[in-house]
Amino acid sequence: MASPNRFARAVAALAGVTAMLLSSVANAQSIRLIRDTEIEETIKAEARPVLVASGLNPDAVHFYLVADKDLNAFVAGGQNIFLHTGLISETETPNQLLGVIAHEAGHISGGHSVRQGDMQRAGMVPFLLTMGLGIAAAVAGQPQLGGALMGSSSYFGQLSVLSYSRVQEAAADQAAISSLEVAGLSSRGLVDFFDNFRYQELFSDQKKYPFFRSHPLSSERIEALRRRSEEQAHYGEVDSAAAIEEHEIIKAKLDAFLKPPQQTFIKYQDKDTRFVARYARAIAYYQSGDADKALVLIDKLLEEHPDNPYLWELKGQVLFENARTPEAALAHAKSVELKPDAPLLRINYAQSLIALNDNARLDEAINQLNRALTLERDNSFAWNLMSQAYDTKGMPGPARLATAEAKFADGNLAEARAFAMRAREYLTENTPDWRRATDIVLVSEPTPEDLRALSRETRGGR
Repeated sequence: MASPNRFARAVAALAGVTAMLLSSVANAQSIRLIRDTEIEETIKAEARPVLVASGLNPDAVHFYLVADKDLNAFVAGGQNIFLHTGLISETETPNQLLGVIAHEAGHISGGHSVRQGDMQRAGMVPFLLTMGLGIAAAVAGQPQLGGALMGSSSYFGQLSVLSYSRVQEAAADQAAISSLEVAGLSSRGLVDFFDNFRYQELFSDQKKYPFFRSHPLSSERIEALRRRSEEQAHYGEVDSAAAIEEHEIIKAKLDAFLKPPQQTFIKYQDKDTRFVARYARAIAYYQSGDADKALVLIDKLLEEHPDNPYLWELKGQVLFENARTPEAALAHAKSVELKPDAPLLRINYAQSLIALNDNARLDEAINQLNRALTLERDNSFAWNLMSQAYDTKGMPGPARLATAEAKFADGNLAEARAFAMRAREYLTENTPDWRRATDIVLVSEPTPEDLRALSRETRGGR
């Protein structure tokens, strides 16, 4: 995982996707995404059977981690599940987290995320009807009745939306139980998770967790879930020891990176010799600025687990942030060797290679970035590093094209178009890079001047 300042750079890894996805999410500007290969891989692997059982292609479903202590999860932009770190931290078992994921997958398979317009229209009908009756009453000489009707129009609209929402929530609940059962997993975790927050139904919307504002909770809903869940053949299934340990690790990592270090030291004291406790303390020492203590703990963990790519990643991160770049490059290289299919690990390695200020290592950095971008084409942070590497090599055309790609991934079409136009000035006409730059111009709302320039070149007037 990235540290807070490293987090800020890692957020760019999905900026292009989120620029489009989050436009449909309320208060999108306040959403801060974080990246961590270990946490993402753990969630994807655990969720895969549930997604398959939900009738979804697990490779087409994307998980996003929202750095927010509020308890929330939601679906947006199609097959994209957003999990708040606060919700992950509140789940007591892997099965509880899977229950929430199964519920959100139920919204996707039920097409609920694309039916938000239907929900709004459901609310508009009684709103407009009540408003119309109020106006008619006022015109008919009954202003008090008219005022009362118009004043209650939003209330009736809200009731209709709430009713529509409850129908969707009930459908997602049932879909979750079915998919968990087909996957051979217990649905008890979903029931227990909801039961832990039963008191939410007593709060006003302003005081409820965001998850329960968008997922209305009631005792009747919980009991209906419990009855159906207890009828399933796999209700008594329990989490494996390995799943429990993985769940503890992702929770510990989130706590150690996102909370003050002192809280981690209190929760995971020195006498706690478990792997997860020492892992969390290593991160907390790093977060508190004590790199030496962090590295001592990490090296001891690596003696026991030399093939853990995430420990090598953490070591590289600590070394890089403390200006020990050659050592950081070696650690990141080891993490890539152990997990070659993880784009973020390759990006970390490339960043350390670029920071060596050794022109002989730039080609390897560019190679690592190209391989990462094959898996995550819209990773703007990788494109920015690519631009930096090409600039250092004195290659302005590819450098400007890489910057154009970064801007395009971020959804900044004006700057993407401008850098693509500059790139074309340096690139050889009709090469793949030149054509890519032209494509970026054409899909980035080109100005009439841009189109005229492209037209002149097409006619041979360049």
